Amino acid sequence: MGSVFKAVFFALFLFSVEIKAEDFFNESIFSARKLAGNCNYFQGKWVYDASYPLYDHSSCPFIDPQFNCQKYGRPDGLYQKYRWQPFSCDLPRFNGLYFLEKWRGKKIMFVGDSMSGNAWQSLACMIHAWVPNSRTSLIKRGSLASVTFKDYRVKLMLYRTPYIVDLVYEKSGRVLKLDSIRRGKAWRGADMLIFNSWHWWTHTGKSQPFDYIQEGTKLYKNMNRLLAYYKGLTTWARWVNRNVDPSKTKVFFQGVSPTHYIGSEWNEPYKTCSGQTQPFFGTRYPAGTPLATMVVNKVLSRMKKPVYLLDVTTLSQYRKDAHPAYYSGEHPGLDCSHWCLPGLPDTWNQLLYAALFS
Repeated sequence: MGSVFKAVFFALFLFSVEIKAEDFFNESIFSARKLAGNCNYFQGKWVYDASYPLYDHSSCPFIDPQFNCQKYGRPDGLYQKYRWQPFSCDLPRFNGLYFLEKWRGKKIMFVGDSMSGNAWQSLACMIHAWVPNSRTSLIKRGSLASVTFKDYRVKLMLYRTPYIVDLVYEKSGRVLKLDSIRRGKAWRGADMLIFNSWHWWTHTGKSQPFDYIQEGTKLYKNMNRLLAYYKGLTTWARWVNRNVDPSKTKVFFQGVSPTHYIGSEWNEPYKTCSGQTQPFFGTRYPAGTPLATMVVNKVLSRMKKPVYLLDVTTLSQYRKDAHPAYYSGEHPGLDCSHWCLPGLPDTWNQLLYAALFS
């Protein structure tokens, strides 16, 4: 009951501050909703498409074992055959060669947690399928990884930072600093930035990678995670406002990626993602919109610089069938958080493609 009260209290807190009406329709949110004139790409349904997937897992050299479900024994493949169909328009078909030509000589960086890694590898595979003989390089060093398509001088980068804000080691222990982004220096100079963060904010107990949360000079042993997320994203928004030149860099925020550990969320109590072979086909996902999505929308609505929301939450909620479950090469136990490749993240990147070229 306490957790429910906190969630309701926080939701009320988010909307208790008086905001001008135009703040909700500034370029940050408005651009994402109007990617194709009057069409909202994020409202639609999953349909079977025999031409899918967009690439074969065995022909892409960039998929980590963690996401390579077919290689590690997943017996079904139907989850690869679903295409997202918006209600009032069509998504443009992804063309990797066109992407490379348009972004020739540019740097594209995914910044965030392992969901960013999911999306980064997906985009690399989608492009590679169009130019399988193109010269490429794959480099991984610490928090940074990159795939370069040398013939086009296009570099796809991944910067791993689960909270976006800083996680540092101090005498007191591991400290999550809600108002600090020193690592942001590494993101400058990118021509496109795609941010993502939420997955690790929910981790508690032994699975959380910090001992304290710090805001200003105050150390907290714990904090309501939605409130902490709000404060952390506000710091990120401030960084974007201060450091990004929209004439040189496009900025996206990839919406909250859902999990499927609790079957009651889609009206199948006692079940998980394990053994699921089809999407949820209802008109409304029973669990509703995650509160974290409200946080994202609130922060984006206040930003001065344009940030385009890839609102993937609802369409991803329907995909209870698209997780590795037990068919992962590097994730022991049940994985209902990440996504198989080929799979759902390919749709995220089709939405990115639509935002860039529609």
